[in-house]
Amino acid sequence: MKPITFMTANYVARETGYPLTDWGVGDRTTNAAFAPVETFAERFGVLLDDIRTLGFDAIDLWSAHLNPEWATEKHIASARDALDRRGMSVVSYASAVTPANVEPVCELASALGVTVLTGGFSSETEALAPTLERHGVRLGIENHPEKTPAELLEKIERGGPMFGATVDTGWWGTQGYDAAEAIEELRDHLVHVHLKDVRAPGGHDTCRWGEGVVPVEACVRTLQRLDYAGPLSVEHEPMSFDPSDDARAMRSELEGWLA
Repeated sequence: MKPITFMTANYVARETGYPLTDWGVGDRTTNAAFAPVETFAERFGVLLDDIRTLGFDAIDLWSAHLNPEWATEKHIASARDALDRRGMSVVSYASAVTPANVEPVCELASALGVTVLTGGFSSETEALAPTLERHGVRLGIENHPEKTPAELLEKIERGGPMFGATVDTGWWGTQGYDAAEAIEELRDHLVHVHLKDVRAPGGHDTCRWGEGVVPVEACVRTLQRLDYAGPLSVEHEPMSFDPSDDARAMRSELEGWLA
């Protein structure tokens, strides 16, 4: 079975309390909550325990939960110990990448045994490629502003072999593009897949699979037909309620599709 992972950004509103109206507030509040080294081990352990309870043993780690801007060697050692004691792994590290932070982001990923970054980036792909290559880390560009796979492919091809595609099915729904078709068009460059549904094109109000406009099961069937063997992330980031119950149900549904 392909690795089924939990995106820790699903808990963007957890540290602020629900509801949350601004993603940036959730990002800043989560960073502030996890940054103090004196309490990090306990907080990170609780986060992992709650995710483990939902049936996941692998995560996509959102940078707000462990950020190179504040992470010390002690933070990283605590994170690795917490993961090891629970038999859990980090499959990808989710962070925006820039020329200014690509080095510390790669160092942090490597310290966690992660070889895939997911997220967006600023500047030209060519400016990031040498550092990625030196660390043996690939950047799976996550589609957000791109309206078509062709736009994403152009960036990947300019960047070279250290770049690929992290398909976010929800953002293809936001852009009004068929996510299963996008997977087909990006088939030779797939690094990671975030399975997400949204209620309507033009917005990014995430929901449980089947309640929105994204054909999530069709996306999974397309991936099966293409013999995709990479991870599949359960992603649902509501800002008005805790998504834990939905995440548990979606993981079970995905296991059924893959059986």
